[in-house]
Amino acid sequence: MKSVMRLLMLPPLLLAAVFFTSLFASDISAPVYKLTVDGIIGPATDDYVKRALETATLDNAELVVLVLDTPGGLDSAMRGIIKNITNSPVPVAAYVAPTGARAASAGTYILYASHIAAMSPGTNLGAATPVQIGGISPPEMTDKDKQDPPADNKTAMERKIVNDAVAYIRGLAQLNKRNQQWAEKAVREGASLPASDALKDNVIDIIATDMADLLKQIDGREVLIQGKQHRLKTAGLTLKEINPDWRSRLLTVITNPNIAYILMLVGIYGLIFEFSNPGAIVPGTIGAICLLLAMYSFQLLPINYAGMTLIILGIALMISEAFEPSFGMLGIGGVIAFVFGSIILMDTDAPGFGIDLSVIATFAVTSVILFIFIIGMAMKARRRPVVSGLEQLLGSEAIVIEDFQQAGRVSIHSESWNARSTSPLSKGQHVIVTGIEGLTLQVEPVVASKQEQAS
Repeated sequence: MKSVMRLLMLPPLLLAAVFFTSLFASDISAPVYKLTVDGIIGPATDDYVKRALETATLDNAELVVLVLDTPGGLDSAMRGIIKNITNSPVPVAAYVAPTGARAASAGTYILYASHIAAMSPGTNLGAATPVQIGGISPPEMTDKDKQDPPADNKTAMERKIVNDAVAYIRGLAQLNKRNQQWAEKAVREGASLPASDALKDNVIDIIATDMADLLKQIDGREVLIQGKQHRLKTAGLTLKEINPDWRSRLLTVITNPNIAYILMLVGIYGLIFEFSNPGAIVPGTIGAICLLLAMYSFQLLPINYAGMTLIILGIALMISEAFEPSFGMLGIGGVIAFVFGSIILMDTDAPGFGIDLSVIATFAVTSVILFIFIIGMAMKARRRPVVSGLEQLLGSEAIVIEDFQQAGRVSIHSESWNARSTSPLSKGQHVIVTGIEGLTLQVEPVVASKQEQAS
């Protein structure tokens, strides 16, 4: 009887053992993911953070640590990152590190949005005044502003941009119970703080010397995740680093404004060469690929469409100069439009998102040299004598095959042609072709022709 009872109790005990073992194993294996954002925040950074948070969610990660060292970046990319952080079911700790790093401008907003805000000693944050929000450039002061200037010397549009940024960062501060007053000061006055003062003023939660110290200090802390309190258990967890995948690395390259600009020009010139030399295939293929990559990157970047139009107009004018020489007027106008369009192409003053003037100058000079070469070749070809077609017969000598008064036949280039002449001609006489009507040549005796040229 006892053996029967033991057998009956065995399955429940086994199930309970498996359940608690799996539960304990899942707690132990829950990793902490580390992401590194080192540099300008752009579309590639947004993509990298989004994909990493998706991976962390699928792996039931306990925490994602976002290591920051950034001067700022694009507003659109920053807001995308913040949306991913605030909607993530996995807690996110923003950690400004290593010593000497900073979380300026967009980095400050991300720090405020994170569930845990931490900094290394010797780091700083702040200077969050928006230069441009959403790619909108503040307009010049209106007549009303000039007559009654506001106290802060800002236009209505500038005040709207700043007020929007203030409301945004105060909302993030309120969400994570951090210092709202200093957040507003960072936007309105461009204020900055070192790590020690940021901790004292409740701008951040922790100062940690390294990752191990960070995980130790936040163990047991409660954070608000999607409206629910969550207690962090980070002691002794495995730290895994997520590096950007091939897509994020590709985006990092092509969303560099200088690279996107070069891709666009290579694409345009490749297609021009293909259209002027049908069947070349390679220039057209490379040009199409480069142009598609450029268009993809431009739709992620804040570009000025007036600048894009000027670039296209400038190239069109330089091409027109090559085919319809205008003593350089079209070419000069094209170069001017090309250079000005390139300068204003990027519609943002965010750090790292302008086109280098040396790149613009290089392509402008190269384009001028290229089209001067094309024009020179065209003018030389125009001055050369015609060596094919009916036009080559004009001015050539022929021999009369038979005597005739007005119409007869002549031999030229070993071919027999119908001919007409106003003078009587005899067999074997040399004549010069002076005109062509259909398949009939107009000829004159050589002597008469030479006398006419002399007179």
